[in-house]
Amino acid sequence: MIHLRSRWTALFLALVLSLSLALPASAAQEDRAQAAHEAAQYAMQYGGAVSVQYALWENGEVTLQGHDGVYSKTENRALTDDDLYGIGSISKTYTAAAMMKLVEQGKVDLDEPVTAYLPDFTMADPRYTQITVRMLLNHSSGLMGGTTNDAFLFGDQGNDDAPSRLLERLAGQTLQAEPGAYSVYSNDSFTLAQLVIERVSGMEYTAFLNHYLLEPLGLENTLTPMEEFDTSRLVKTYLGTDTRALPAENLTIVGTGGIYSTASDLAAFGGALCGEGLLSQASLDEMASDQYLLGMWPEDSDGDAVAYGLGWDSVHMFPFSQNGIQALVKGGDTIVYHAGLVILPEYDMAAAVLTSGGISTYNQLAAARILLDALAEQGVEVEEEAALTPAQPAQMPAELTQLSGWYGTSTAAAQLQITDEGVLTLTGMEGTFTYREDGSFRDESDSVLLKLVQEDNGETYLYQKSYASIPGLTTLCVASYAMERLPSSQPDEATQAAWEAREGKMYVQTNERWSSAYYALSGVFAAVTLQGSPEGYLLTNQLTAPDTAAPVLQIPGTGSRDSAVIRVLDVDGCETLELNGSLYQDASSVSTIFSGPESWCIIRPGQTARWYRTGEAAGSQMTVEVPENGGFYVYDAALGLQASSWLYGDTTVVLPENGWIVFSGEEGAQFHIYLSQP
Repeated sequence: MIHLRSRWTALFLALVLSLSLALPASAAQEDRAQAAHEAAQYAMQYGGAVSVQYALWENGEVTLQGHDGVYSKTENRALTDDDLYGIGSISKTYTAAAMMKLVEQGKVDLDEPVTAYLPDFTMADPRYTQITVRMLLNHSSGLMGGTTNDAFLFGDQGNDDAPSRLLERLAGQTLQAEPGAYSVYSNDSFTLAQLVIERVSGMEYTAFLNHYLLEPLGLENTLTPMEEFDTSRLVKTYLGTDTRALPAENLTIVGTGGIYSTASDLAAFGGALCGEGLLSQASLDEMASDQYLLGMWPEDSDGDAVAYGLGWDSVHMFPFSQNGIQALVKGGDTIVYHAGLVILPEYDMAAAVLTSGGISTYNQLAAARILLDALAEQGVEVEEEAALTPAQPAQMPAELTQLSGWYGTSTAAAQLQITDEGVLTLTGMEGTFTYREDGSFRDESDSVLLKLVQEDNGETYLYQKSYASIPGLTTLCVASYAMERLPSSQPDEATQAAWEAREGKMYVQTNERWSSAYYALSGVFAAVTLQGSPEGYLLTNQLTAPDTAAPVLQIPGTGSRDSAVIRVLDVDGCETLELNGSLYQDASSVSTIFSGPESWCIIRPGQTARWYRTGEAAGSQMTVEVPENGGFYVYDAALGLQASSWLYGDTTVVLPENGWIVFSGEEGAQFHIYLSQP
């Protein structure tokens, strides 16, 4: 498999997430404000967040707001309801609303090709001309979806042409599926949507957002990295247990995930999508429609956490859906911020929960809990519990054993085994599952259902369904395709030999901006290993040529998100991996740093990073004079970050044994390096 350390975040909602929780249930609360505060505390506790901020909007105004945790781990400054958080992918809902504004103005047709508005949009796959604007907003474009180079930055606004540079990178990419075939989460689709908005309107995205959405609603605490504001208003964030605060996080792909807000502003924006005013009812209905059903989708998906509308993750959130109430939900995760927004159009309600650190799934469930309590106050009772429909053990058809084999997602592969006795096991999942009369396999407690489904495209999918009640919040439903069966693969001898020769190789990224969050997360390292992969595969990418491993999975929802063709290139005589525009150089070509007392590192034309091993300099104290537009990072042998001039202002560090050093900056940036004994 190829390991990209923390390279991409995912919306993946594993059923084991909630099943493994063992925290005490909350005591009943008579006071709604206290109950909301408690729900926010549970979201913070479960997700390991540093702080939380929440708000409830009802019938035109914010009726409840609050916060918990700390603004900073080290500063004597109180957390307030006016502090800002990144809302991550909830920005996509703003982008969908902005696009609907253009639809209402007669300037955009959702079912027109994207090329009608972006004539310079091209791909190395002729099917790209079939991609419509609707497909961008409902995640069915067929794009690989994870071209986020230079998008996640710390302490740097970056270049505001980042979305435009996506066009350059897409020009060399192919599609993972026929446009419109199915919906799978796609960041690139919304970056393209941002470009459509800018081209059609003639305005920069932030300016359009302010003029048509934020100013009419009076949302003064909703901002983007592309405008000037006091960044100290952003709640401080951290890596793990480190008490040193990170610089402000900026996402340059604003329409995909770059908006900042407060919980009250976010709830108010959600409230504006409950009824006419900001948008027409026709636009709101379109956004809230069952877009996910336009392509391949599991037959039994009611209540699943993913059921795409236009800009919404789900237009039928559980447990509201089983009570005849439509709940629209969107979650957002950046590297350090996490957010949840849930709205109930029928009841004119919206709730938002934001955290520094944490997990958006819990934020969404906390927002749902706040809304459930608000409905109860109005006398509207919502049944929250659910269970799988009972099914008795039965004799399994013998032919099901033939469906044993390798199954996978874009990030994992597992062996599924079915015995003649009707017992199913899956590597990575505890326990066994036995065959039942409804054609499913169940665990002993009858809480998890697995089923093998052959879709119209001829592929076999592993379907999963479960309900898990999370103490203090509400019930999480999973009803989706978890994995797809991998077809057998027998590469030719040359292809197999070429990839076997790369076994165990380490690669380092060479084209990421110096302020990128991937340096902070050690996401600039990659390793190739065929171990743990099916025969003929690199994880779930099929070995198709000596220099190519291509994705083959087509899983609706989230299972095949952020796919990439892995290509092996020769860059200046060095073997280099290319994944959706990211370049990783063979680490065996990395030189050791000069162990003398003084040296220079200069970023050459066409470079953004230069790498070194610590070699004989290990144990020495390195002091660096750092240029303004650049920084250095030092990692130990286990690839753990030891020092960073950009993140923490480090200028001196004792170099670790078998460590790594990367100097990154704009072209021509010069680093003056001094080595001495500590």
